[in-house]
This record gives sequence, C-alpha cells and structure tokens, in this order.
Amino acid sequence: MQAFFSWLAHLPQLLQIPVVLAAFLVVVGVIIVLIEIAPRPGRAYTWVRLGIAVGVPVAVLALLGLERGVAWVFLLGAVLGGGLFWLDSRSAKGRGRLIQLALFVSPALALLVVGLVWPTIRTMVSAFMDKTGTKFVGLDNFVWVFSSGGSGGLTSLLNTIVWVLVAPVFATGIGLVYALWVDRSRAEKLLKVLIFMPMSISFVGASIIFKFFYDYRQGNQIGLLNQVVIALGGAPVNWLQSYPLNMFLMIAILIWSQTGFAMVILSAAIKSVPAELIEAAQIDGASSVRRFVNVIIPTIRPTIVVVWITISITSLKVYDIIAVTTAGYNNTSVLGYEMVRQFSLFPPQTGHSAALAMLIFILVIPFIAYNARSLVRSHS
Repeated sequence: MQAFFSWLAHLPQLLQIPVVLAAFLVVVGVIIVLIEIAPRPGRAYTWVRLGIAVGVPVAVLALLGLERGVAWVFLLGAVLGGGLFWLDSRSAKGRGRLIQLALFVSPALALLVVGLVWPTIRTMVSAFMDKTGTKFVGLDNFVWVFSSGGSGGLTSLLNTIVWVLVAPVFATGIGLVYALWVDRSRAEKLLKVLIFMPMSISFVGASIIFKFFYDYRQGNQIGLLNQVVIALGGAPVNWLQSYPLNMFLMIAILIWSQTGFAMVILSAAIKSVPAELIEAAQIDGASSVRRFVNVIIPTIRPTIVVVWITISITSLKVYDIIAVTTAGYNNTSVLGYEMVRQFSLFPPQTGHSAALAMLIFILVIPFIAYNARSLVRSHS
C-alpha cells in the first residue's frame, strides 16, 4: 500500500511526459503546415516563418528545463534560428544554396567522422603499437598474425578465407536455383516463405538450433544428426570437435541463413528478365537449361554479383556462429572472433586485435571496389 501511495505521489510528474510529447508533436505539426503545406502569401508569411525559426529553438530549450540562469542559451537558440532562416531565404532566391546544403549534410558528416573515420584511424595506429598503445612496434603485430605459432592468428586468417570461398558460392547458387524453380509456380509464395524464414532468425539463434542438431554426448543422443548416424548403424560423432569437418558444418549455418536473402533478390531479378528474350530462345529450340545459362544468367549477372559480394562480406566479419558453437576451439576461430578474443584477454592485446581488424578491412576493400565497378558497368 505504501508503494502505491508513493507511485500516486509521482503521478503528476509522470503525466508531464505525455504532455511534453503532445506539445512537441503540435509544434512539429505547426511547422510542417506553415512551411511546407500552407500557401506563401508574401511578406506576412515571411514574418511568420521568422517567428517560428527563432521561437521553436527557444521553446524547446524551455521545455527541457534550461531556463534557470542560462539566458545565453536562449540567445544562442534565437541566433541559430535566425541564421537558418536567413540561409533559407537566400537559397529560395538562388543564393546561399551551397551553404545551406553544407549545413544539412554536416550532421551526417560529423557522425560519419566520429563513428567511422576516427575509429578507423585509431585502429590503424594501434595496429603498429604494442598492447599498451604507447610503444611503436612496427610490423610485429602483423608478423604475429602470419606466423604459424601465432596462437590463432594464422589459423583464423586461413579459416576466414575458406569461409569466403565456400559460403557465398553455395548460398548464392542454392538461392539462384531455388528462385528459378519456384518462379511462377502455384505455391510460389509459400515456397519462398519456407526458404526465407531462416533470415528472420539471428545468427545466434541459428547457431543454437544447429548446435542441438550437431549435439554429441555420452549415452543417449539428443542431436538429430547423431540419431541418424546411429539409425544407420554407425557410432555417434563429436561433430564440432572434428577438424576440418566442424568448420564446414558451421559454414552450413551461414549458408542456411543467407540462402533466403539470395533467393528473394535473385527471384526479383529473374522476374525482370524480358519475356521476349525467353520466348525468342524457345523459338530457337533452346532447352530450359540453355535458356537458364545463356539468357537468364547473363541478364541478371549484376544482381548475382551484388548478392555474392554481400554474402562474402558477411562471411568476412562472421563472429556469432563461432562464439556460440565452438568459442574458437578446435581450430575454428576466424578473424572476427579472434579480433574480439585478443581484446578480451587480460591484459588486452590491443595491437593484435587492431592488426586483425586491419586485415578484415583490407580483405573487404576488393569486394567493395568490384561491386562499385560492376554497378558502374551495369548503368553505362
């Protein structure tokens, strides 16, 4: 009962939240109506816009409770609002447009610099420093990665290369064949939903599902795969400890998750193939296989490249699957997982972690460059 009365005492403060939200929505609605929807009758309307441009920042600061002894904040808001109004009026007359565009783009550029450019520079610097970040060690961190005794560095690099070579090819190929198979079939929507459902599951969830599927234990088995082996007269296998089989079994998780993505994109591309081309190939006596190879694939080649590159980049930065299934043991670590593991050691091996991050960055660049080149070719 005491807790109820305590909550009741705070009720007026809680009611302030919807009131503030409602006021904010009203202010936004008024601004949209006056600036974008209402007619522009001349000088009177200009003064209304000026009042809004100056008054809204001041009103927002007042709602935030900044009115106590900080009058300069209101002055700053009014100056900023007046400056934006002046730039807007100049751009409407054909002047100051470049400055206005720069102001609109500057928040996004600032976030890009803070969230991407600056961390990239810091990582590049850390890749040439020791674990404390104070001593320059040159290429020692990269030597650690490429040395056979690198405690997982070289193994993670080789495993990542295998992931990139296997997973995108199979996911794209299966998605392409499946998209062609269900195209214009009676149950097309249902069949597409069935293959696309894994896309709604996170890599963590998919890994847990497959971990039960691969499960091995002494005595009664709960893993479906081992139950099949036993039913066929074999002995249960510890799948996730059998290298290199365990790596390909984990790659199967990524293929299962990404095939639906490939199928959806490639199915849309197949439907965009002009019917005249397929009909012309039929008239010439081309079989369904030859129509697929000589007509459909060349037409949708840019889409295939985009799908393949997207899944390749996903394979390069895979982390969740390794963390859930094997935690990097039994020679299954990849660059993404090893990068996090090196940073989580005590003390953190920041130099090794940064070197692995740089390798991922270097490996991603060719895919991005090839994708951009393919897009330019397709639009030229």
